[in-house]
Amino acid sequence: MKFLLLLPFLLIGVPAVTADTLLPPAGDLRIYDIIEAVSAERIEQDVRRLAGFGTRNTLSDTTSETRGIGAARRWIKSEFERIGQNCAGCLEVNYVSDIVRAGESKRIPVDTEIVNVVAIQRGSRYPDSYVILSGDIDSRASDVNNADIDAPGANDNATGMAAALEAARVLSSYQFPFSIAYVGLSGEEQGLFGGKILAEHALKNDWNIVGLLNNDMIGNIEGIDGVIDNRSFRIFSEPTPVTESDEARRIRRYTGGEVDGISRQLARAVHRLTRQYMPELNPMLIYRLDRFGRGGHHRPFNDAGFSAIRIMEAHENYNRQHQDIRVEDGIAYGDVVDGVNFEYAAKLTAVNAITLASLAWAPPAPQNVRIGGAVQASTTLQWDASDDENLAGYKIVWRDTTAPQWQHSRYVGKVDQFTLQNIVIDNYLFGVVAVANNGHESVVSFPLDRIR
Repeated sequence: MKFLLLLPFLLIGVPAVTADTLLPPAGDLRIYDIIEAVSAERIEQDVRRLAGFGTRNTLSDTTSETRGIGAARRWIKSEFERIGQNCAGCLEVNYVSDIVRAGESKRIPVDTEIVNVVAIQRGSRYPDSYVILSGDIDSRASDVNNADIDAPGANDNATGMAAALEAARVLSSYQFPFSIAYVGLSGEEQGLFGGKILAEHALKNDWNIVGLLNNDMIGNIEGIDGVIDNRSFRIFSEPTPVTESDEARRIRRYTGGEVDGISRQLARAVHRLTRQYMPELNPMLIYRLDRFGRGGHHRPFNDAGFSAIRIMEAHENYNRQHQDIRVEDGIAYGDVVDGVNFEYAAKLTAVNAITLASLAWAPPAPQNVRIGGAVQASTTLQWDASDDENLAGYKIVWRDTTAPQWQHSRYVGKVDQFTLQNIVIDNYLFGVVAVANNGHESVVSFPLDRIR
């Protein structure tokens, strides 16, 4: 009785617990459902169907119903439309195309229509903001301009296209605040033309691209180096945007952040989500725009100033890329279906799907992030507060200047400024993350200005 009588007095002075001080959930069980829903069997069916068109060379037949890139893109469009019918019309499916004139590239000998297939799952709150998964429709053989020879392109890049289709099947049963776009791009082998066309379309139509995940070859586990690895994959990202202003570069030079551009933060988000939800995989952050001397369809989006990365297998087999189908000296050449590991392709498709879902469920990334703390013992960050109804609060992250991934974090609630006591600004790099009520996080916003 004495204890009960004293209890009210003991509680005097204890601060009230508010929603802003409570940590959001550390995970979302729906993500595991998404992983489980990805089907290696359906991916195999799609890869076989795409390879079955014989060739998907950009210059190949566009009128046949059974062979060439025309038949392939019409099938892709019809498949997206079928997926949309199964979700009460939740996908807006269209072609986005343009004519590339002869001579713009040595690989375009005649005027050629480059046709992309775009399926949009429209967001409920931010319909003009997009998280995008892209794969390539086209294929090639040894001679990139030979449009007649068989070029099944099973791994390069029917696997990436199959990932876009399968992600649409799985994620179309959910609703998201942000829009998700599932995209098949053409003309990659002729000079990244499909990506250029869609990036220009995005600029003209004021798309806010949260991030683009370009999947190019996600099905090979037997490397030319003799390594067999069905666990590792690479995430390529450029360090900072090529469109960044001279002032932004000047600030980076004096405050750090040379490896902290928007695409690099997107790559880190893929890495973080894979580690959290698919720990059996080994995501490899590659600090490079693409493989040495080579290119992919994320580059045109980078060139336009958008956040875009490349996801692909860890160990390539060059005998299966850009090769006529043949056997020489006992070595089989050609990009055929037998070279694809569909379970591995399904794993990387799941990585894409959970990244799309998590970013589409997250609040918008913090805007106008500033930092201060010169000649002080503590570091302060400020940002513009958001009115997003799904926002639980913000998290500050920091890491050693030589660390590839964010090492430390502190959830600070629904505020627009916070000081990290006794964390010296000179020794770390910092960022701010918006956290949803369901625990999903935006990409990290790196401070590019000082507190005035």
